[in-house]
Amino acid sequence: MAVRNPRLDDVAAMAGVSAATVSRYLNSPEVVAAATGARIREAIEKTGYVQNLAATALAGSRSRLIAALVPDIAQSIFNDTVEAMIDELASDGNSVMLALTGADNRRLTREINMALGRRVDAIILTGIVSDAELRERLRSAGTTVIETWGLPDDPIDVAVGFSHRAAGEEMARFLRQRGYRRPHLVVPRSPRSERRADGFATRWVHDGGPEPTRLEVNVPSHFGQGRLAYRGLSDLDEQPDVVVCGSDWIAQGLIVEAQAAGIRVPDQIAVTGFGNLRLAGDMRPTITSMDVDGARIAREVMRVLRARAAGKEIETRIDVGFRVIARESA
Repeated sequence: MAVRNPRLDDVAAMAGVSAATVSRYLNSPEVVAAATGARIREAIEKTGYVQNLAATALAGSRSRLIAALVPDIAQSIFNDTVEAMIDELASDGNSVMLALTGADNRRLTREINMALGRRVDAIILTGIVSDAELRERLRSAGTTVIETWGLPDDPIDVAVGFSHRAAGEEMARFLRQRGYRRPHLVVPRSPRSERRADGFATRWVHDGGPEPTRLEVNVPSHFGQGRLAYRGLSDLDEQPDVVVCGSDWIAQGLIVEAQAAGIRVPDQIAVTGFGNLRLAGDMRPTITSMDVDGARIAREVMRVLRARAAGKEIETRIDVGFRVIARESA
């Protein structure tokens, strides 16, 4: 004889509560008393009950499924933010669909279409969608869309991030105050990195400096790009006194290659990174970097989602800012 799958009523009976209370716990665990929630969790484990999410989504207005789309996770500055968001989303009773979009707009479009087809409650994007047609489709989808790590003037829905151009300008001001005069930029080919480089160059020239030299590298950033970038310095007409790298990984590779060549950092050449990864503080010399509070981005994303679920009004542009972390390399 086939064994009947456990039902919601079975969980309720074992936990000593009503089926409605179990349902409330499954949909919004925070509204159920802690002791009651503990009994329900224990009953779920003992009975082996599995919630029918598809039926729940059809019966109600929420699927409890969130799509988080990131370009990459290998050696990524987004990892802390993504991990913090997934932890918070799970604690709120959500499931997270994590997808890698790379630098290919077609992959991004495919993953967004997949998320919309699954009727997700929200789509969390890392970066800003540049395709006008795709932005308009997302606007008309009726799904919460949160763009992170950027701050467009006209968000699709809600943006939680910072101005990359302003971050570049701030690094230019910092290095000029430190007395550097001949910057060289190593720029990953991504809209975010290019905006920072353009902001840096604009501020540098505005303050009376020469147009910085520039080397573009592919994305995602990695250690080897820094080593190649250092070797390319010999091709420049004038040697820079500081190299501004688009990521801490590139800065690390450049420093290692310089030290292998007998060049002292920062005495003979200074180096900066971006992202303030753990390696920036672990290197010797430690790496001067631009810090963005990824944990705060995650908290703000959660605040937006909770406000939306409660039907509350929220601001559409949330600026989390940035700061230069001055260390030994510059």
